[in-house]
Amino acid sequence: MPRRRTARHREIVVLLGVVVCLGWAAQTFGARKLPACIDALWDSQRYIRVDEIKPGMPAYCLTDYGEAGIEKFELKVVNVVAGIRDLEPGRSSILVMGVDERFKHTGLVAGCSGSPVYIDGRLAGALAWGYTFSKDPLYGVTPIEEMLEVGQTNGPSPAGGASATSAAFAFDLSKPLDLAEIDKQLAARKLVRASSASGATALPCPLAISGLPVETCQQLTGPFEAMGFLAVPGAGDTTPTADETSLKPGGTLAIPLVTGDIKMSAVGTVTEVRGDRVYGFGHSLFGGGPTNLPMASGRVYTVVSNLVSSFKMATCSEIVGAITCDQSGAVVGRIGEKPRMIPLTIHCERFNALEPCTFNCQVAYHQELTASLARAAISVAGLRGGPFPPYHTVEYDAAIDLADGRSIHFANTSSNAELAEAGIEVAGSLALLMNNPFRVAEIQGLRFDVRMVPKNIASYLWSVEVANPKIKAGDTIQAEVVVESFLKEKKKYQLEVEVPDTLPPGKYTLLFLGSREYENFLRKSVPFRYLATNYQTLVDSLNGVLNVNRTKLYCVLVLPPSGIALERAELPNLPGTKALILQSDRRAVAVQPYPRWIEKIVETGTVIADKEMVPITVQKN
Repeated sequence: MPRRRTARHREIVVLLGVVVCLGWAAQTFGARKLPACIDALWDSQRYIRVDEIKPGMPAYCLTDYGEAGIEKFELKVVNVVAGIRDLEPGRSSILVMGVDERFKHTGLVAGCSGSPVYIDGRLAGALAWGYTFSKDPLYGVTPIEEMLEVGQTNGPSPAGGASATSAAFAFDLSKPLDLAEIDKQLAARKLVRASSASGATALPCPLAISGLPVETCQQLTGPFEAMGFLAVPGAGDTTPTADETSLKPGGTLAIPLVTGDIKMSAVGTVTEVRGDRVYGFGHSLFGGGPTNLPMASGRVYTVVSNLVSSFKMATCSEIVGAITCDQSGAVVGRIGEKPRMIPLTIHCERFNALEPCTFNCQVAYHQELTASLARAAISVAGLRGGPFPPYHTVEYDAAIDLADGRSIHFANTSSNAELAEAGIEVAGSLALLMNNPFRVAEIQGLRFDVRMVPKNIASYLWSVEVANPKIKAGDTIQAEVVVESFLKEKKKYQLEVEVPDTLPPGKYTLLFLGSREYENFLRKSVPFRYLATNYQTLVDSLNGVLNVNRTKLYCVLVLPPSGIALERAELPNLPGTKALILQSDRRAVAVQPYPRWIEKIVETGTVIADKEMVPITVQKN
């Protein structure tokens, strides 16, 4: 018995020794092994691992508050926590508290994303997230080992954006094109990651917009918030110093999404520079992995302390490279890499401007962003002269040039809608061209000409009278339409519709339509004209749906169908025997009766919003 107890005691002692050794090894070598992909980048003299960091350790970060360039701000380590960001299971974050009085005054600052944090003289990571409405400057730090992983497993960056090989949006092309529905999908797409249940969220990136006052920036807040930005007024053109054109830890890391006469730049901070590789933000911008966005440094003028969200007021310098990877831990760019940009020209005539103004810009090429950025740039150009008056008319002409020599061209008029309708058409067209299952369009350039006048041209149909609704085949329908517009101004229009002498007796409908109702009529009657079955028909459908003039009155007499429509082929005079052969159930392509109607179009100079229907009876001769 004593020998058995002694052996058992020895086993327990050995097991305790193993546990102690494992605990010591975990503390010495770290619980999480470094990924092999960053072995070549890791330098224990330069970087500190999460496993070496303890609560209460002093720390500091480098960032630019616009006072004396890059400065040191004292911090204190609160703790190391895992999974608090709800991003990836097992990922750890470092919680730090700002002890510098300036940090206490401003609270969390949008634009500090990426500010490098040093502990024990070594780089620990980057300020990246915080808590909404936090009363203390409590920041979450993305560890440097997580940031260094970004971009290590990806191949060459695509020239077409974050998803150059697959569409970023899944538009339903089984129905006739509807740009209003496309716009709803664009607006519903949230590019920014939502906050966690605990309230932790990535620091917003200021989107510095040049040349706009604060109140005008507020009008653009909604669309930019969906993209993850805080729209703020940016500074005008300045000549950057040599120090401002270099990218270094603590300095400004700008992503100029629109450049030229209109500037929109996302602002963050550089965390680390290794050779020609630049790491920043400490969180993703849009995510998606490989990307191709312009990269620049910049200047911070000041930090605007705000009860809701403090932010850096900044501007960017010239483009020096491209962001090539955008993942949860960081954005990574390469100095010298050339980003792809789309030329955008906006010619603007405002009622309160002495002369027209032309804006020459470049827009970042990105499948998810380009459509929204182009619309935002057009809005900025339109608002440069101030807000729109309560009643106004906008006339515009736009063209999207494609690499194959074709173009999407449309011109129209809107009333009391600012640039909303034009923006829907521009953004919807770009989104479809860059996100379709057929082929990503090679967009060569975009032109937008607009004229704004303080005039209300909205109208409706006040009365419709038909001289004789009972007619015979071969007769002419006489109609009188009165259109009432702003301030009760009425205009009378006489229309004549000739009835075919072969029209069978029966009851028919005579429609009087505004542009929107006429467009709905076309979608229902000839949906095949607006269906995209390949890249060619997509371009044709866009040109068709975009060119329904809003200032016209459409009078339509609906006739019995004749012939068939096979895909986009219209065969109105096809004999019935041949039509029966084509309508075989074995045919994969749907065949539908070809609709017929007679129409008269009248220019009214107003935007008619409604419709009227008049029954017509064709009697026997």
